[in-house]
Amino acid sequence: MTKISEHIDGRNLRSINTRKRLLAAGYDIFIEFGFQKATISQIIKKAKTGYGTAYIHFSGKDDLLIVLMDDVMNRFYEIAKMSFEPTSKQEAIDMITMQTRLFLENAIQEQAIMQVFMEAIRHSDKVQEKWIEIRESFVEQIAKDVAYAQKTGLARTDLDNYLVARNWFSLNESHLWDIVNQTNKHSISEITHNITALYTGGLYF
Repeated sequence: MTKISEHIDGRNLRSINTRKRLLAAGYDIFIEFGFQKATISQIIKKAKTGYGTAYIHFSGKDDLLIVLMDDVMNRFYEIAKMSFEPTSKQEAIDMITMQTRLFLENAIQEQAIMQVFMEAIRHSDKVQEKWIEIRESFVEQIAKDVAYAQKTGLARTDLDNYLVARNWFSLNESHLWDIVNQTNKHSISEITHNITALYTGGLYF
């Protein structure tokens, strides 16, 4: 029984390591060649694994990139999930300012792979669907924070928390892609101050 368990554990470990190699290779290949020019063959070769083994884990480069996208965007999502229980308008502003700054700074750190994501969203239906799913998860989290502020009497209750959240994320997303494309003409501090002031000024009492 022990030998069977050891055999299964060893096989699972090899499978996990193969998957990790494919993802690491994919990350490098995508950044070097971009989404459209990158091929699954290049990724498999760099990962030093067989085609049959590789296709057990991923059906193609789209699926592999989606896993990378999940991993990278989870780092952004951790910022959105930061505890949000302000007791005053100023505390809410300070917390939202910090979240916004961290979100945009993360775009700088992940700029290379985010450029690949942007290209893939334009050219792959699968990746585009995944981005819509990711966007919705952010909107839902923000909507919860807005609802909390409304419930505690800090924010206007005549506004729909989901619509407010969708508009707020869209504003951040717009600046996110500007940073990724290096088309932003203002510093992170300037962007953070202006969009946070606009958002909180219209929402909080």
